[in-house]
Amino acid sequence: MKFNYKLFLLQKKEQHILYPIKFIPIYKEKLWGGTKLKSVLGKDFGALSNCGETWEVSALEGHVSVVENGRDKGKTLTALIVQYKEQLMGKQVYQKYGNDFPLLVKFIDANKDLSIQVHPNDELALSRHNSWGKTEMWYVVQADEGSSLISGFNREMDKEKYLTYFEKGKIEEILNTIEAKKDDVFFLPSGRVHTIGKGLLIAEIQQSSDITYRIYDFDRKDADGNLRELHTAQALDAIDFQYHPTDHYKHSYKDTENTLNELVKCNYFQTNKLVLTQPYVRDYASLDSFRIMIFLEGSATLVTDKTTTSCVKGDVFLIPAQIESLQIIPDKSVKLLETYVADA
Repeated sequence: MKFNYKLFLLQKKEQHILYPIKFIPIYKEKLWGGTKLKSVLGKDFGALSNCGETWEVSALEGHVSVVENGRDKGKTLTALIVQYKEQLMGKQVYQKYGNDFPLLVKFIDANKDLSIQVHPNDELALSRHNSWGKTEMWYVVQADEGSSLISGFNREMDKEKYLTYFEKGKIEEILNTIEAKKDDVFFLPSGRVHTIGKGLLIAEIQQSSDITYRIYDFDRKDADGNLRELHTAQALDAIDFQYHPTDHYKHSYKDTENTLNELVKCNYFQTNKLVLTQPYVRDYASLDSFRIMIFLEGSATLVTDKTTTSCVKGDVFLIPAQIESLQIIPDKSVKLLETYVADA
């Protein structure tokens, strides 16, 4: 019998058909954490008393996500990338990042204020930690009345002025405090001083990095009664002292039902929002990247030409690049974020 090479390739491709992938959340206990990840998003973090974060999609060493559903259940995200390569990541994304997944997606519950902190850019993080820097964005999922956060400075600033306030213990006086409400969006490039305030439940999309320089922690002590470490000198080199008008810090966006609303686009990711009350087809044929869908409210069904997947509030799914078309069918209504690498 003559060997049919085209049939062989077709059968091989059929074996590698991918599907919307859900990972087992990685729960992080934090002294500032609370219970909203369970009460609002339905996350079962077990016996943890103060669950501050759930890492939904992560390939950071020591914190690698494990598949919860489907044929690849039990495999790590890193193993999936090695196995499927550009089928999972997208051709250009895989060429740029190889087996390193470029994004990290979290939910954060701030029952108390987080520390005032800053993240290094790529150049500094690479030289110090052999890591990517950390540019990130926040979407406010839920906010207690009167909640606020810090992003940037509230006046013209330079290193000398900053040090004057810091050494006098008055750093909070020069930081920009912003009231934060449900559905607000904040973009935080690396180098921006910031913190999430108490009462906020946040969806965070960021570069795949866990490098944080703690500037000030309100003199809090950990479970053993010790003050947490500060990174004063390291932070000084990382801070972007540029001042922006206060209306620059909160990201404005269109919020129209049953259409795609762009929230943030930067060198590392693009994030869109969808609020659907009717079926919606998302055409990804021209997008050479994986997608991550973060479900914030309601429930829906994701339909590909090979699979049907149910999604509820709090779910996060990785949509492989191989999937070029996806229908989202809301049960009644559904609110979700979609993020991917726009320009690899």
